[in-house]
Amino acid sequence: MGTNTEIHRHKVKVMRSEEDLALALAKYTADLADKFIKEKGVFTIVLSGGYLINSLRKLVQPPFAGTVDWSKWYVFWVDERVVPKYHKESNYKLAYHGFLSKVPIPPNNVYAINDALTAERAAEDYEARIRNLVKTNIIPLSKTTGFPKFDLMLLGIGPDGRVAALFPGHPLMHERRRWVTSIRNSPKPPPQRITFTFPVINSAAHIAMVVSGLGEVNAVKAVLKGSGGHGSEAILPAQIVSPEEEMTWFLDKEAASSYLGIELNNDRYPESAKDCTCCCIVM
Repeated sequence: MGTNTEIHRHKVKVMRSEEDLALALAKYTADLADKFIKEKGVFTIVLSGGYLINSLRKLVQPPFAGTVDWSKWYVFWVDERVVPKYHKESNYKLAYHGFLSKVPIPPNNVYAINDALTAERAAEDYEARIRNLVKTNIIPLSKTTGFPKFDLMLLGIGPDGRVAALFPGHPLMHERRRWVTSIRNSPKPPPQRITFTFPVINSAAHIAMVVSGLGEVNAVKAVLKGSGGHGSEAILPAQIVSPEEEMTWFLDKEAASSYLGIELNNDRYPESAKDCTCCCIVM
C-alpha cells in the first residue's frame, strides 16, 4: 500500500495507488468513528467536495459498511456552493449520490446548508444550527480555542493551495470571529459559497487531507516543504491547517511525486517503501 512521514503532528501516508488510498482512508475513518462513538456516543464528520467523496467509496463496501454504527454519525460540510441542493455544483449532491444514499445515517443527522437562503443568510443559519448542537452536547467546544471541535474533517486541496472556500490572499483567511462565513466573489465559480473559518477547521480533533492524481502535485509539495513564499499574503491556506490532535495526509504516488522526488515512469520509490504498499512519513 505505501510509506509513512511525521511533520510536527502531521503524518503523511503515500499510497502506491488511488485504490490503496481509498482502502486506507476507509479504515482510518471507520476506526476513528468507532473510537469516538465508544468515548462519547456520537461521531461528527465534516466532508468537502471534489474527488474526496469518490475516495470514500470503500467505506460503503464490506467489511466497513456492515460494521460501522451509522446511526451515531453526524455529517457536515466544510464548505458549500450556494446553489440548489441537487444542482450539479452542489457538494451535498455529490456526497448524497456517492456516499450518503448508500449508508443508513439518519437524515436528521445530515446537516446540509439551507439552499433557499442567500450566501450571507445561509452562513448565519449554518452557524446557528452548529451552535444548537453545541448546546445539546453533540459537538463540544475546544477547551483551547472555544470553537466547535469536530471529530474528523476530510479535506482536499486545490491546485492553488486552497482548502474549503478559503483562497490564497483572500481576506477570509484572516477571519477569527465567525464559525461559518460567506464568500460572494470566489476566484473559482460558482462565486457564492459558505465556508468554515480557520479557527473552526483548526479546532478539529483530526483532519485528513486527501489528494490523488497530478492535479495538485505542486501544491502538495509547496505545503509539505513549507515553500508557500514570503510574507503573510504568500502563505497557502493549506499551510495554515493544523488540527488539535493529528493531521494525516493521504496521498497516492502521483500526488506525492514532486514532494518525494518519485520518477513515475520508472516506478522509483523511497528506499523505506520499496517492499511495502504504503510509505508513512511522520513530520
